[in-house]
Amino acid sequence: MRPDHVTATIDRIDRRILALLAEDARITNKELAERVGLSQSACLERVRRLRERGLLRGAHADVDPAAFGIGVQALVSVQLRRHTRSTVMRFEKTALELPQVMALYHLTGRTDYLVHVVAQDMDHLRDFTLDAITSLPDVSRVETSLIYRAMKKEVWPDLTEED
Repeated sequence: MRPDHVTATIDRIDRRILALLAEDARITNKELAERVGLSQSACLERVRRLRERGLLRGAHADVDPAAFGIGVQALVSVQLRRHTRSTVMRFEKTALELPQVMALYHLTGRTDYLVHVVAQDMDHLRDFTLDAITSLPDVSRVETSLIYRAMKKEVWPDLTEED
């Protein structure tokens, strides 16, 4: 579903500002204004409005996971025993409270959740999976896939420009 209420209320310049900030959150307002063709004050006002509306949600540093002792990352596919609202909410709350869980994706299909987890090494990953995920009463099945390398785009594609 397209968020038409959002795309209808922001223009090409707003989307360009968001893309430039996603590429480099440390860009100065002066350079940002120059690159989008606005005065500095008009650019600053647009950034302020984007923040207020929740479209610009923060700035983040890209930190090497090794700095935190992370040597292994994995995606854990989780199947729940039941699919009641209370079961789903309980699993999500429990999983997100675990420090090793970086992201949680609720899916359709055979896999109910894809859980991005981090660990120090393979032994730590095994112990975490057995002790913290598999042992949960609502979980019926898990399958762990190691992440060899993670790559992601820093900027969302602008799908509003598609025909």
